[in-house]
Amino acid sequence: MIRRPIFILAILTGLNLLNYMDRTVLAAVLPRVQKDLGDLSELQGGLLATAFLLGFFLASPIFGALADRGSRRVLMAFGVLVWSLATYASGHTHSFWAMLAARAVVGIGEASYASAAPTIIDDLAPADRKGRWLSVFYLAIPVGSAVGYLVGAFLEKRYGWRSAFYMVGGPGAALAVLCLLIAEPERKMRETKESMLAMIKPLAKQPLYVRAVLGYCLSTFALGGFAHWAPKFIHAQYDFDLAKAGYIFGLLLVVAGTLATGLGGALGDRAARRFPTNVRTLGYLRICAIASFLGAPFAAAALLSPTPKLFFGFIFLTEAAIFLGNAPINAALLGSVPPHLRASAMAMSIFAIHLLGDLWSPPLVGGLADVLHSRPLGMLLLPLALLGSGLIWWVKGEKRPVPAA
Repeated sequence: MIRRPIFILAILTGLNLLNYMDRTVLAAVLPRVQKDLGDLSELQGGLLATAFLLGFFLASPIFGALADRGSRRVLMAFGVLVWSLATYASGHTHSFWAMLAARAVVGIGEASYASAAPTIIDDLAPADRKGRWLSVFYLAIPVGSAVGYLVGAFLEKRYGWRSAFYMVGGPGAALAVLCLLIAEPERKMRETKESMLAMIKPLAKQPLYVRAVLGYCLSTFALGGFAHWAPKFIHAQYDFDLAKAGYIFGLLLVVAGTLATGLGGALGDRAARRFPTNVRTLGYLRICAIASFLGAPFAAAALLSPTPKLFFGFIFLTEAAIFLGNAPINAALLGSVPPHLRASAMAMSIFAIHLLGDLWSPPLVGGLADVLHSRPLGMLLLPLALLGSGLIWWVKGEKRPVPAA
């Protein structure tokens, strides 16, 4: 069994990197998929992202409740295996509906992993360094997403879009066994089964948790829209080579996301120490709000840029701002509820941010682009959502403590 916390953190972070590669490889090859599957409309292209998110958020509460009561390592192994096989199967699809189904199953597998893994890290991390430890885990979001864009663009240009799904999906199935070798830390577990309503009620009584989730919904709406449409936006708006657009966007993402995620974890821990122990979540939310306030104008400037160079410059700043809040928001979610509700809190936050966030942004942006015949106008919804998340996260004077376990 693997018992050293640093090794467990490394394994979970590596698997999370594969997780996000699976998510973004579709966006990297989307124009080719749309053409090959029957000249899909922009709305249908957006619905491929929605299918993934439907599977992801519908399964999250189920896996969250299971993780609070049972073996998290078994759930994680199951999740890694399912999402990897479904990604591989995406490369074998020959119709819109088959691809839609494959992406939904990818989401189900990722829900199992995403609900359980952060709670293990929260158990292992020192009390005053939880933000930094979570920032390492969530560093996989920009890095994995960027690698998905880069690998997808590279393989599509040389071997066709199907090869990208084969290459990204294959390794995860072999690595699922690593989850079974992790020694879980001791924790207080739920002993009774509960309905979803019963699981929501104690979480809804935590005002900071509710505020954190609502802001996260709007931030996720914006991030999901950019992640799905950015490579095609660059390709179509500036007559830019698709593979080159994926390379540059991926490289900017990995640099901006890596720097900002690490910085955000440190800033979140520092801000949290300025508040009393029972409301340290306020400090993490303050960093999230500042990040969104910075990101909104940069995002608008990127979308309205007349040249690709200006777009890339502003999108770099946008990505850095968004990922600055990534570790703090997850630390806030985990710190705003009693310990025995953490997996359920993560699962319900996943459910909410996708139901109210990026479930809608890709098809909504695509649909507006079809109606308005303007991608920039359709995508201006995204910086408005970022601004809204900052307003929700900017908390003042909320003093209600977190109940004891």
